[in-house]
Amino acid sequence: MIVLKITNASDVVASNIGKFLERLTPDSYDQNKVEDIVIDRLAANLRAEGIRGEVAAVKGLDLHDDDLVIHDRLKIRRRKSI
Repeated sequence: MIVLKITNASDVVASNIGKFLERLTPDSYDQNKVEDIVIDRLAANLRAEGIRGEVAAVKGLDLHDDDLVIHDRLKIRRRKSI
C-alpha cells in the first residue's frame, strides 16, 4: 500500500487561481480539490502502465514522521478503480 500526503494544497490552488481567490476558499476545499485532481491523474497514469488496483482519498488517517496515525473515525472520501 502506498500513502501520499499532500502538504501544499493551498499553494497549488493559489498558483492556479491566484492568491486573492485562494484566500476566499477554505483550506479543506483546497485539500479536497487537489486530492481529486491527483487521484484522477494518478489513476490515468497507472492505468496506462497496465497497473490495476484502487486509489482513495481517506479522512482520519495522517502521517507524522515515521508513524501512521488513525483518528477516531476513518472514512473514504473518494475512491477510484484503476
